[in-house]
Amino acid sequence: MAEIIENMNGRRLIRVSTDDIISLVREYQQYACESSSYREIREKLDKKDIYLPEDF
Repeated sequence: MAEIIENMNGRRLIRVSTDDIISLVREYQQYACESSSYREIREKLDKKDIYLPEDF
């Protein structure tokens, strides 16, 4: 589960777990394997919402 960390400057950092990273990479690979170019991958990912879970 991801964890949001507040710092002194008010900027939030997101600490993600190994499982979260693997999940994001798998999702990216699904699009990358179906596409032939960087531009095509980029266009598909721009249309997709990707969420990181929050845990306070």
